[in-house]
Amino acid sequence: MKLFPFSALLARMKYIQRWSLMRTARPETLSEHTAETAQLAHLLCLLARARYGAPVRPEAVAVAALYHDAAEILTGDMPTPVKYKSEGMLRAYRAIEAESLHTMRRMLPPDIQPALAPYLDESGLNEEERRLLKAADRLSAIIKCTEECRTGNREFASALEQQMQALADMHCPAADDFVRTMLPCYEQNLDELTRMAL
Repeated sequence: MKLFPFSALLARMKYIQRWSLMRTARPETLSEHTAETAQLAHLLCLLARARYGAPVRPEAVAVAALYHDAAEILTGDMPTPVKYKSEGMLRAYRAIEAESLHTMRRMLPPDIQPALAPYLDESGLNEEERRLLKAADRLSAIIKCTEECRTGNREFASALEQQMQALADMHCPAADDFVRTMLPCYEQNLDELTRMAL
């Protein structure tokens, strides 16, 4: 009987640490980041569709978000300053990432490879859906930076500013709504958050 290790490989996301170049008050795994990005992507799509009439599929984007960093299981988490250091570095990383995704697809049963491939490489998403997924990815980073700064870890202050600017530069109305009306809540404690719901 042939074995297919795709799912077991994905389970290793919990061993991949993010923010490797920085001191963290609390480590974050790729698994945590992926789950948070999927939730945020789903929410951004709901906002974009309800408020701006965007032709997006929240469920499809959330599923793609679950796999958006899957290649990092094989490549590790490439720090943003390294990945975007130059065009050559970015091209090389994207080639490695594409090869990693190709390797992972071969770890699936052949009859479901075509159904999952568009989520792995985001080819099944339209341009607006990809933009919302990228915005959710940035929001996850912003939330992490906010949490670290809240603990007094100034190591993340510059990263927070950079991520906020990069998100603003995306000109994504749903993400802008989130920043205005939801992001401030991440600085509140449980009692404050639950009082708001009453």
